[in-house]
Amino acid sequence: MIPSSTPADQVRIDKWLWAARFYKTRSVAAEAVDAGHVKVNGLRCKRARSIRAGDRIEITRGPDVTELIVAEVSERRGPAPIAQGLYAESATSLERKERARAQRLLAGSPAEAPSVRPTKRDRRKLDRWRNDG
Repeated sequence: MIPSSTPADQVRIDKWLWAARFYKTRSVAAEAVDAGHVKVNGLRCKRARSIRAGDRIEITRGPDVTELIVAEVSERRGPAPIAQGLYAESATSLERKERARAQRLLAGSPAEAPSVRPTKRDRRKLDRWRNDG
């Protein structure tokens, strides 16, 4: 007979993402799961999907992809040091983050926004410059 899992060793993915402090609210976590930004064991899931210790989670936020391995499950949101103990980030994910950080440093800062709005005369000059080029 297969041993049944108790509710203490599994938790909904949206609750776990909130408890592990990946999203500020549980509803935002649920929206991310519904939008397909969260995968469990390589598969897209629904917000009610139960996860256990050892599951692999992939979270996509814009161009960044974070790969995690669930170390512990929790339904309660606690302090950040405890939340960080709920998961372990994979080596490939850490390497990818480091490369992205290095690229951002090499790219430099973006151009500064002008301190004042352009006047009508300035806009006309910009329009002429854009249309002539």
